[in-house]
Amino acid sequence: MREWQLRETYSSTAGTVCWDSLGPPGQDPVVLLHGTPFSSYVWRDIAQALARDHHVFVWDMPGYGASEKSAGQDISLAAQSRVFTELLEHWGLAEPAVVAHDFGGCVSLRAHLLHGARYRALALVDPVALAPWGSPFFRLVGDNAEVFEQLPPALHQALVREYVSSASSPGLHPAVLDHLVQPWLGSVGQAAFYRQIAQADQRYTDEIQGRYGEIALPTLVCWGQDDTWIPAEKGQELVGRIPGARLEPIPGAGHLVQEDAPAELTAALITFLRQSR
Repeated sequence: MREWQLRETYSSTAGTVCWDSLGPPGQDPVVLLHGTPFSSYVWRDIAQALARDHHVFVWDMPGYGASEKSAGQDISLAAQSRVFTELLEHWGLAEPAVVAHDFGGCVSLRAHLLHGARYRALALVDPVALAPWGSPFFRLVGDNAEVFEQLPPALHQALVREYVSSASSPGLHPAVLDHLVQPWLGSVGQAAFYRQIAQADQRYTDEIQGRYGEIALPTLVCWGQDDTWIPAEKGQELVGRIPGARLEPIPGAGHLVQEDAPAELTAALITFLRQSR
């Protein structure tokens, strides 16, 4: 597996954020946002491909990946959208292209609609954007996070591995699965895993769902057609709410499109970014 390490840090209002950039600084900027329970690692191959012609920014949200995980930390979607807005200012990016997956979709939408973040173009990949969302498992854990935090480490690891595995349709490479699970292990990681689920709240999409008609920028919605976490029908519904948005169905891919169909997703993103210049 390709080594993935974020070399820079930023002290945000929600804790220390680890981030990095790839590609020539003078090229058009693109920012990649991950979802839950993932990290920027899921973008590793696509980031490298985009970096041939773009200045690509990647980051782990507070509470995820290599970024700070601490008791009492606010890692809600509201907090993440504020942190993203801070980061754009820190990076000096006035109008980058943004590519966002899962929860990252909500983060990018909230930053744009509520905090005035400006983008040149927006690509949403199986985003959390429309109610209802959250699987029965997600709701069960959210309602009983303190109980799940007390699981024996071996049972917790088995649960996380099974949960992360279910995001892929064809199945994840064992080394990739290990890497995605690792941040959630140990006492700090285990508490952080249930903390992020406990703080997930549909009201954060409810607050913006009625405003998608205000989005006035090139928008692409990519959706894995075998997504069992968020039905592919949500992609069509979302496209219908965003003026001029285009849907790119990706056959054979589950929710974690970056792992299931990286070539197809990369090709769709490169074409979209080129056309939206």
